[in-house]
Amino acid sequence: MGNELSEQNIYDLVVIGGGISGAGIARDAAGRGLKVLLCEKDDFGQHTSSASTKLIHGGLRYLENYHFGLVKHSLREREILLRNSPHIIWPLRFVLPYDSSLRPRWLIRAGLLVYDWLAPLQVLQKSRQINLTQHEAGPALCSEIRYGFEYSDCWVQDSRLVILNVAAAANAGARVLSRTECTDLKRESNYWWITLTGDNKRSMLPAVSRVRARAVVNATGAWVDSIARDFHQNDSGQVVQLVRGSHIIVHQLFDHRYAYIFQNTDRRIVFCIPYERNYTLIGTTEVSQDQPDDACEITRSEIDYLCQAVNRYLNTPVNRDDVIWSYSGIRTLCGDNRKEASQLSRDYSLKCDDSLAPIVSVFGGKITTYRRLAEDVLDQFANLEGFNQPKWTHDGPLPGSDIGDSSIEDFAQNITQIYRWMPLELAQRYACHYGTQTHVIVKGCTKIADLGQEFSPGLFQAEVDYLIAHEFARSADDVIWRRTRLGIGMKSAQIASLKRYIDSELDLEDTTEVAFNASLHTQH
Repeated sequence: MGNELSEQNIYDLVVIGGGISGAGIARDAAGRGLKVLLCEKDDFGQHTSSASTKLIHGGLRYLENYHFGLVKHSLREREILLRNSPHIIWPLRFVLPYDSSLRPRWLIRAGLLVYDWLAPLQVLQKSRQINLTQHEAGPALCSEIRYGFEYSDCWVQDSRLVILNVAAAANAGARVLSRTECTDLKRESNYWWITLTGDNKRSMLPAVSRVRARAVVNATGAWVDSIARDFHQNDSGQVVQLVRGSHIIVHQLFDHRYAYIFQNTDRRIVFCIPYERNYTLIGTTEVSQDQPDDACEITRSEIDYLCQAVNRYLNTPVNRDDVIWSYSGIRTLCGDNRKEASQLSRDYSLKCDDSLAPIVSVFGGKITTYRRLAEDVLDQFANLEGFNQPKWTHDGPLPGSDIGDSSIEDFAQNITQIYRWMPLELAQRYACHYGTQTHVIVKGCTKIADLGQEFSPGLFQAEVDYLIAHEFARSADDVIWRRTRLGIGMKSAQIASLKRYIDSELDLEDTTEVAFNASLHTQH
């Protein structure tokens, strides 16, 4: 494939938006043998999909608003995703301290029993009541908190989940374009004409190109309603609320393996979760947003809200000065705009027209149900020739997931047995980011020096080269914030050095195809 996207080049499906929804749809469609193009105006997963609380969960608090169907579907998906992505998703045990001034104990226990019952295969441990004076998670809490509950959900490397879906789509034959914006959509008879505007070499595409497609998906997240109105629908038919969710990162507040879920006085909940070994993640907020924002940021009042919420429970208080990093994302919620955001469903809604060249707009959704959403989107095109192929992602592992029956900890130990020169800490990070793709990163290396330049502790040239060649990284930010989270501990001089290296690599190569032809097959 050359560097031109010909107007004669007809795709079965063009997916606009490279967050988790768009990536999952592109992967599913390409795996069914369809000719697919995925475009994203920034980096894949750059916005909301990398700004989550990093959980694959049923949504315990959704039960309080009677969203039983969503919880049931989410718990089913939780187990499917855990099975298919064990290197980037793993079980996490939560502790919910009991506060008698908020919800009664019987109500919490009943909710947890329902949560356990709705989980179809019971892969994870069930919930239980605990005495926090005798529990590993107890010492980090205020001494007057004596009782609580334990239950299970899963942690996810959210931005990596996006990237691996994009990589799987590309591996199945999809054309995937980051930093490429859809600037015009026009329907003519049985086809869509799509104008794509790229960011020079960063987009791997000429400045402006046009393609034709038999069908289109608008999976642009917070921008979905405006694109639907601008390009194909005078009225999308959806009542949409935009809600900003913000998180803060502080230095490690406790050294055990449990996460906390704290009830707040406004009847919302706040998570306090071990993060990247040396840190603690606290979130999230829910603040109404008037319009989409590429660079939304946390406010001082949101920081204060999160600090106050966790300080009701922790014996070591947190304040603004403790925040070393923060991030924010905008969620699209569907439903009555007179309701509080916390009462609205996190489920998704699809808007489809029935023309000969159909388009589907995706409203809402959550990371946990992205796979099922992709199936439902493709069901909307079942009447188009070639689209009604068997569903397959239920048993479709993501790249690097073939670690066998090993836990991620055991797999990391196994890596150090194969590569005896590799420090355990590095093996552990590679294991829970790349799984068996670790063997591709270190191929040909017999000592640590063979990994090349070390840009910051543990970030070597071999990994950066892999991310450029196989995971569509085009900038330092792509590497340190979305393929890894190493930016938290990096100094400005280290980031500048990494940027110079990536820029020089992109200048040396033919930038038009790089990642699209890269093999993702593990080489042992």
